[in-house]
Amino acid sequence: MAESAILSRHLRSVWVLPRTALGVVGWPPTRRERAFFNWHYWWQAHLIDCAVDAANRVPTPARRRRVGALARSHRLRNLTGWTNKYYDDMAWLAIALERAERTQDLPARRALTALEKALHDGWNPAVGGGLPWRIGSDFFNAPANGPAAIALARLGYRARAQEMSDWLDANLRDPESGLILDGIHLPSGEIERPVFSYCQGVVLGLDAELAAHTGDQRHLDRVHNLLGAVRRAMSTNDVINGGGGGDGGLFNGILTRYLAVVAVLLPGDDPVQVEDRRIAAALVRESAEAAWANRLDVEGEPLFGNDWSKPAQLPGTSVGAGRFTTGGSVTASAVPERDLAVQLSGWMLMEAAYQVAAAGL
Repeated sequence: MAESAILSRHLRSVWVLPRTALGVVGWPPTRRERAFFNWHYWWQAHLIDCAVDAANRVPTPARRRRVGALARSHRLRNLTGWTNKYYDDMAWLAIALERAERTQDLPARRALTALEKALHDGWNPAVGGGLPWRIGSDFFNAPANGPAAIALARLGYRARAQEMSDWLDANLRDPESGLILDGIHLPSGEIERPVFSYCQGVVLGLDAELAAHTGDQRHLDRVHNLLGAVRRAMSTNDVINGGGGGDGGLFNGILTRYLAVVAVLLPGDDPVQVEDRRIAAALVRESAEAAWANRLDVEGEPLFGNDWSKPAQLPGTSVGAGRFTTGGSVTASAVPERDLAVQLSGWMLMEAAYQVAAAGL
């Protein structure tokens, strides 16, 4: 039902071209949104990722074709190719397309070659490692390095992914809270201290995958410590706290995607790892129960709230649409539930809950 709601409210052909589809970024949409003047590269990457989830969950020819249409349309709307100047954007797309190629036989090698080169070559040893947020920036952050490391690990660059995991742990783990901080300016060393849920998610997912592939204890320990910090600081009764709109609408969904990775993939039969898998599954399951209980039913399909612990609000019109800031981020709509990012987060959460349930957790 979460999938169906996105398809009916947000999915549209691009400029009336056949075999194309992207997500309109608001519902009800403004004229600019409907025409894809505003389209948000990284939101669309997560739309592809969710479409892959659905195609893996219940494979059908229509779902497989949809993944292909979304990928083609992403390249079409980006105008200049597969890449852009933001490493975090490119990392999210690389994750989605690698999964599409591996699980749905999508012919994505040309795209992945371009993306993996950008992500691999962006590493900057001159300032002590790290991938900048944007080409030419002095800001090296978790939202770029976390997903880039996941993508590179899956594309065969496991040593670089481990190097990036070590860099994140050394530079951005807050020794007091145990959480992952936003980023660091290099070479000055000035740290930006906001704490976002998706930063925790990508680091959890990265270390769970590296633990599964290498068996290295340091990755198991990092998952254990960060998972405990997330549960303490970012959940109430195992429901993920808060949530936003605009770009922030995706943050909690991303956290739950990678909590499901921990629940399903984290290796080890010691009591610590067994309990970590149980906690990760509980955070996903309880968040999904809360989000579903607090949804609105609009013409038979769910509309999720930006805060899963509170009743969703109906966006009556396109008034108060989100906008770009000078820094390149997207603000929340006046009613955050109109943002595609918020609804994708709800879909992502439901797919994560399916993964956990299918694993018997």
